[in-house]
Amino acid sequence: MGLLLCACSSLRYYAQAAHGQGKLIAHRRAVSELLRDPATDPALAARLRQAQQARRFASQRLGLPDNRSYTGYVDLHRSYVVWNVFATPRYSVNAVPQCFPVTGCVAYRGWFSEAEARADAARMQARGDDVWIGGVPAYSTLGWFADPILSSMLRWDNDELDSTIFHELAHQLIYVKGDTAFNESFATFVQNEGLREWRRSRGLPPQDGRRQAMDDGFTRLVLDLRARLRTLYASGVDEAAMEAGKQQEIAAFRLRYAQWRAGDWPGDHRYDAWVATPINNARLLPFGLYDQWVPAFAMLFERAGRDWPAFHARVRELAREPKQQRERSLQAWLKNHP
Repeated sequence: MGLLLCACSSLRYYAQAAHGQGKLIAHRRAVSELLRDPATDPALAARLRQAQQARRFASQRLGLPDNRSYTGYVDLHRSYVVWNVFATPRYSVNAVPQCFPVTGCVAYRGWFSEAEARADAARMQARGDDVWIGGVPAYSTLGWFADPILSSMLRWDNDELDSTIFHELAHQLIYVKGDTAFNESFATFVQNEGLREWRRSRGLPPQDGRRQAMDDGFTRLVLDLRARLRTLYASGVDEAAMEAGKQQEIAAFRLRYAQWRAGDWPGDHRYDAWVATPINNARLLPFGLYDQWVPAFAMLFERAGRDWPAFHARVRELAREPKQQRERSLQAWLKNHP
């Protein structure tokens, strides 16, 4: 009976995924058509026109796939395209893995309906897991479909919109099943370096690094909290002590954040709401996934003479290595090329 219920749950999940992806395909309009249509809002047309220029730059200069992805547009009429549900055991910072045929095992499960995401989270919470739901403005089908520009992506400024296109195309170029840190770090490096080159090609100055510096500092604080919790959960104390220690660590994190922001970033409150919202293990999962190996990829890029095809070839070599060997190789780059 347990196996049957699991199978039914899986079928429901894949059915909603197929239905959601199908709706995106059905409602996609070619950007070229929208730009020719006099009824298209001028502000939307301007955003789409620049995105198409960035899309061509991605293929012509960054060595990214030259296909129909991001040449279409879908108005979602909602804030996010999917909602990801993250879960961990109550006393663990390791994700409850979600495994799929194409992507392998990842740290979340995505739903096209917010209500279904919340129902899924409630089921996992009922069995004792920590859960968190995060709205997602964009995702990649890894080249299986022509991914469109989504209205949810237009909340960003042009730099973030364009660089996200670079990020998602990088996933289409190289993707290792079941290695989220490798995949996201590679795509994040392509996103960041691609944006620098894209701005330079248009005679624009480098971005102000202060925002990234604060983002990096906040990530370090969260990763420190996660490390402290990992140590606590491995200590072998009883459940009551574990729960008390968990809440004490979260309270201490809030205090460290307040001191850090007041000392280094007075007047910048962008993370206040995140810190004030209830914190559990699952909320910590996305941190570090996107940038763990970014410095190693930056070194590989320099070693390749800043040549994109040569860099991609080296990354493909890493992708073919067994996961443990790949991580040793990346660690060696960080150690030997400071």
